[in-house]
Amino acid sequence: MDNQEKEPDRKSDAGRKDLLSFAEGGMFHGTPPQIFERASLLRKNMTEAEKILWYYLKQGVNGLKFRRQHPIRVYIADFYCHKMKLVIELDGSVHDDPEVAARDQQREDDLKSWGYEVIRFKNAQVFKNVESVMAIMEEKVTAFLDKSL
Repeated sequence: MDNQEKEPDRKSDAGRKDLLSFAEGGMFHGTPPQIFERASLLRKNMTEAEKILWYYLKQGVNGLKFRRQHPIRVYIADFYCHKMKLVIELDGSVHDDPEVAARDQQREDDLKSWGYEVIRFKNAQVFKNVESVMAIMEEKVTAFLDKSL
């Protein structure tokens, strides 16, 4: 092979395919690259409540898989089930602040307008009784699966 004929860069080709899937309505439709970088950092620095819930969700719920710190357009969902289009958010005490609550509401409204369902839990719920949180998740998944049949 002479110097002018270079082997294609497989990594950049794969990156282009990924970007095309985003543009064509793939799982990450409309998500800018900066959001992926932020999501990666958030996965490396999960809160204690997120770590606890992830311990249960990472195994799946009734056969459905969940992702953590998943990009959706300009947002990053704490947890996400693609099959159900379900976003799970964990809220610490900072979410009690009126300004933060207003941003949370705008985010939830946006996600719902894009066809996602959003469920919120307080961090305290996870710390005090993660089993009850998981029971709610199992009910949601079961109801979804029952509708799908």
